[in-house]
Amino acid sequence: MATKIRLARHGRKGRPFYHVVIADSRAPRDGKFIEKVGTYDPNTNPATINLKFDRALYWLQVGAQPTDTAKRILSYKGVLLKKHLLEGVKKGAFDEAAAEVKFEAWMKEKDSKVQAKISKLAQEGDTAAKSRLEAEAKVRAAREAEIAKKRAEAEAARQAEAAEAVAEEAPAAETETAPVAEAEAAPAVEETPAAE
Repeated sequence: MATKIRLARHGRKGRPFYHVVIADSRAPRDGKFIEKVGTYDPNTNPATINLKFDRALYWLQVGAQPTDTAKRILSYKGVLLKKHLLEGVKKGAFDEAAAEVKFEAWMKEKDSKVQAKISKLAQEGDTAAKSRLEAEAKVRAAREAEIAKKRAEAEAARQAEAAEAVAEEAPAAETETAPVAEAEAAPAVEETPAAE
């Protein structure tokens, strides 16, 4: 039986989530498997990988062949390096303590790179949020200035209309008082001829 270390797809459409499984190479992708050794979530940045390190190493040592993606995941977590170092110990290239020291140094370097990437992404997110807020503030200020300008124009138009209305009412009031004065003067003239 040819065993493979491969990914079984789960999750919903457009949001995949994978299980890292040991399966017979003849089994369907999401079908029967021998053992689940981890999970892989590519939706996060950086991708989230949970792996049972010892079980994955065991299956590699007994001959399970990883697929290309599974190989990259195992390499990222250091399983392939550990297997390589253990084979070097078997061949007598160095002792187990030296292999462990090399592996620990590699893991520290890897962790520092991952933390640097996480902090860089967080910093970029903060600067992007600040720039978005500044752009929104500029847009808001421009809108407020435009609204204030329109209000000032509307207020000026209202005041002009009010001034015109007052100007129209003033001559009308003068013309209304003039006929009244003429009316008062006219009966006096009429009375005098009637008196004669």
